[in-house]
Amino acid sequence: MLILVALFVLSLPWWLPGRVVALRLLVFERVNGQETVAVPVERFREVYSHPAASGRSRGAALSDLFWYWLSPGADIHQEHLEPGERYDAVAAATRGFLAVSKTAIEDLAVRCARRAAPAYRLRDLAMPVWAEFSYELVFGERCPPEARALIVANADDVVTALKCTGLRHMDRRDRLTAYLETRLDDVRQPLPGGLTRHEQALYLQGVFFNTAVVQMAEATAHLGMVLAHHKETQARARTGDDRFLDQVINETFRLYPLFGVAHRITRGDMPDIPEGTVLCFNYPDFHRAGFPEPDRFDPARFEHGVRDLNHIPFGMAANRPCPAWRLAPIALRAACRELLSRWELSSSARHTRSLPNRGPCLLTPAGAQPPAWRLRVMAVRDRWEDVWRSLVQLVLGAYMVWDARRQALCARHFGDR
Repeated sequence: MLILVALFVLSLPWWLPGRVVALRLLVFERVNGQETVAVPVERFREVYSHPAASGRSRGAALSDLFWYWLSPGADIHQEHLEPGERYDAVAAATRGFLAVSKTAIEDLAVRCARRAAPAYRLRDLAMPVWAEFSYELVFGERCPPEARALIVANADDVVTALKCTGLRHMDRRDRLTAYLETRLDDVRQPLPGGLTRHEQALYLQGVFFNTAVVQMAEATAHLGMVLAHHKETQARARTGDDRFLDQVINETFRLYPLFGVAHRITRGDMPDIPEGTVLCFNYPDFHRAGFPEPDRFDPARFEHGVRDLNHIPFGMAANRPCPAWRLAPIALRAACRELLSRWELSSSARHTRSLPNRGPCLLTPAGAQPPAWRLRVMAVRDRWEDVWRSLVQLVLGAYMVWDARRQALCARHFGDR
């Protein structure tokens, strides 16, 4: 009997996480509700780019959950505002902050990456880099340590809750809001009109110190894990061939899109789709469709560009694309070059789209390799961490779904409850 128990326990890392992920998906499917329509891959572009698919929050059960994760200020967050004058004002202000030359973007990314401290997990290494980057983009001056600490604490709390690996801590987020309210007169571009000072602080927090820092840190971690797992690709990327590095970045975004499932609510009738329908767009499925051996990493897929490929990591240009679609790849490429000039990346940890393990990676001086035993230990450690982490995700994810439904932040905001 003891032998059977031991074998059962030893087998957990190979089957339990997958079962737990399936249970979590079932929970989130229930949150979506019966009104949700999963858009098939063959209609992805057509439906996503349709002017009627412009609703973002009101009328979707999922919105209560996303507002809960992104609080405070989800009602001011550019990605979750409904179409209208307020969205237009916020989007115009964001474009103003992001209107920076390519050279300035690269210089800023390199300077911030040069100050990066080594860390065992790539997301933890990258988050202070992009906290400093976003701060300087907003305020036009180097980020002081106390501000960086507030930004990292806020962004880490947001992404940890999103991954369901920890509960949200509003005190960490509120401290950043309070700090930003004291700095509104120091920004280098006009803030959106028609907002109170508190709302302007929440705008900065949501766009630049939640979404920007979280997404750029996630992108850096994914890119680092890809390079750590493909040594020949890493060696070639280190030669300074920007065109090849762009291909690597595109293939990374194809395999590991930062968005899993995006949703929109129709604000008018569409062919076969009535007004008020909640549409779900599955990015991973779309990014795999039309590619031979879609699970294989192959940067050569992008030798001839992306125009005719199922590849929209920043959304559709015709319908609320990510405002950083131009800036983000430039900054990511420059930061990656700087990190590769300093370190060799090696990893034996699992690499998944959601990246709940935060990208474990061994950093050694460029050109050096870590001892093989350290990679074996990393692989075993990551497997066993995955068992505990998946159970935590199931429990905390279910709790946050319940708590979000109870608070109904979005529904109450629109008077739907």
